[in-house]
Amino acid sequence: MAYAERMLEQDLRAYSAAQALSGPVIFDRGIPDILGYLILCGFPVPPHVAAAAKAARYNRRVFLAPFWDEIFTQDTERKQTRAEAEATCASMRETYTALGYKITELPRANIVTRADFVCTQLAM
Repeated sequence: MAYAERMLEQDLRAYSAAQALSGPVIFDRGIPDILGYLILCGFPVPPHVAAAAKAARYNRRVFLAPFWDEIFTQDTERKQTRAEAEATCASMRETYTALGYKITELPRANIVTRADFVCTQLAM
């Protein structure tokens, strides 16, 4: 649980810093991810984590990178099993949806195509 607290502290700092910026800010992960990981792992969700996920709101639309079996791999950074990775994606989808976000799934395509997709969606 200490790890979740550190993640929350870092995410709240990043969220706060982004408020001072102009233009779009893209986060790789957000405060709701912490909630999703706790639920996924079967840990209790501390009230302050749930409150932070509800209070620190991102754009209503969030982009989700879906589980993609063809590119799934494990290495020193990616330790999840295939089943865990699929479950993580499902948990994030459920968590963000439950918090009222609209999910826009990234295409299963190369990185350039995905980046272009995001830029087009944001009209950048």
